[in-house]
Amino acid sequence: MGGFGSDNHSGIHPAILQALIDANSGHAHSYGDDRWTVEAIDKFKEHFGSSVIPFFVFNGTGANVSSIASVCRRYESVVSASVAHLNVDECGSLESTAGLKLMQIATIDGKLRPEMIEPLLAGRLDQHRVQPRVISISQPTELGTVYTLDELRKLAVFAHKNGMLLQMDGARIANAVVHLSCSFKEMTVDIGIDIVSFGGTKNGMVYGEAVLFFDEDLAKGYEFFRKQSTQLASKMRFIAAQFSALLSDNLWYDNASHANEMAQLLLTKASRFPWFKPLYPVESNAIFVQFPDSIKESVREKFFFYDWDAVTSRLMTSFDTTEDDINGLIATLY
Repeated sequence: MGGFGSDNHSGIHPAILQALIDANSGHAHSYGDDRWTVEAIDKFKEHFGSSVIPFFVFNGTGANVSSIASVCRRYESVVSASVAHLNVDECGSLESTAGLKLMQIATIDGKLRPEMIEPLLAGRLDQHRVQPRVISISQPTELGTVYTLDELRKLAVFAHKNGMLLQMDGARIANAVVHLSCSFKEMTVDIGIDIVSFGGTKNGMVYGEAVLFFDEDLAKGYEFFRKQSTQLASKMRFIAAQFSALLSDNLWYDNASHANEMAQLLLTKASRFPWFKPLYPVESNAIFVQFPDSIKESVREKFFFYDWDAVTSRLMTSFDTTEDDINGLIATLY
């Protein structure tokens, strides 16, 4: 069955698979003491600048939770949108593993804004209340929307003005950069983002994410949090080799650009149906729509997609989505 369920459902990009095969030759030192890890770190410095300090981990939840835990004390809290992956799809790991309270804010488009966070700061310095320490945002959001550079800059200024940090869950960070027509550095370092979870799994890798710090003081001790969080890979070369391939020859850009373009193609072709009205702006590779009951199940017989809630479905494209996939889905809508 074909599908529009998730960019997690796609396979491995051939160039990344080849990088894994190449890295599989012979023995290499473990825990990052290998040439592939050095090469991958250099690639991140090419894209983010010399200040970036990368650490490789297994998955996005581990990247988010371990990095946030490393910069917080147990009486501090994290602010996120109510729809954030950190709140909805990480099984309470921030609370259970890091012992941190998550303060969620309802939004209309998945985006946080300074004026929405301001009321949560009323208890600053009150010993009876948790102290907000990190603002965690998803870029793109879980609703497929993308923060503009100006929106990100305002959040960074607000966070730092109030003694907080700004962490970016970048599970689909490449899709956001493509949409904004900017560089990774322009969307993170230059804005004032403090920590990034850099996603690879949803953009052609088999597994692996990276935690990026841009300040040496913030990065101090993270290696211990990574180990304690069970995110230290012994054969790290197999994560690193994938990132080296992804960040070379514009592969990251080509994959994300294709996924975004396929979402726009689907949107254009489906617009002929009066009922096909996306609930949120289509700015990355996700479309949220409400299928008529008479159509929904017939589509599901041929194409997999997720029900986001009781009435809304999510269609997601990937680096390997084809125009034939789009045409096949459109044909089922008649």
